Amino acid sequence: MGEIYYFIKGVIIGLSIAVPVGPIGILCIRRTLTQGRVIGFLSGLGAATADAFYGAIAGFGLTFLSNLLVGQQTGLRLIGGGLLCIIGVKTFLSKPAEQAGSVEGNTRWRAYVSTFILTLTNPMTILFFAAVFAGLGVGSGGDHYLSASILVLGVFMGSASWWLILSGFTGLLRGMFNFRRMQWLNRISGLIIMGFGLVAFLSLVR
Repeated sequence: MGEIYYFIKGVIIGLSIAVPVGPIGILCIRRTLTQGRVIGFLSGLGAATADAFYGAIAGFGLTFLSNLLVGQQTGLRLIGGGLLCIIGVKTFLSKPAEQAGSVEGNTRWRAYVSTFILTLTNPMTILFFAAVFAGLGVGSGGDHYLSASILVLGVFMGSASWWLILSGFTGLLRGMFNFRRMQWLNRISGLIIMGFGLVAFLSLVR
């Protein structure tokens, strides 16, 4: 029963991280509408993997790595903000016709890796997981490693399930978007993604 308890907790935590609309959500929706459900889901799956990675660092008590990443948060936020601005500009300028065609393996790989890297640029996620794991009494070594593993698995499954739902639902609307609507989608998505990048830069100023 204890393992099921931690797994369910992990699923809930994963959902709570994934559901709020952010740059990854915008990318997932936009890529689903322009390139299909598989690309949209893989975009979200990259973020889910990064969340599980940070959860594992906190859960297994890897304090050295955790402190190192948190200590480098300024540089990571600069990288993340820059990547968001670049992706936003490319999205804004892209033409719907260029998004058509078959989806190749390297396109799927880029969709996954891009969101994985973007999510890793927020090392403060480690502190969130550290607080959650401490509150649940896991991650202190010994038998607790099993509980931490199950909780991290639940986080990944919860986050991944949301991206599956979002990409699946968004895919149903794909037929409603003609060339003109796709063009506006690219422009609006690009501006929103650039906005998230600027917010990342402004957070460093504060």
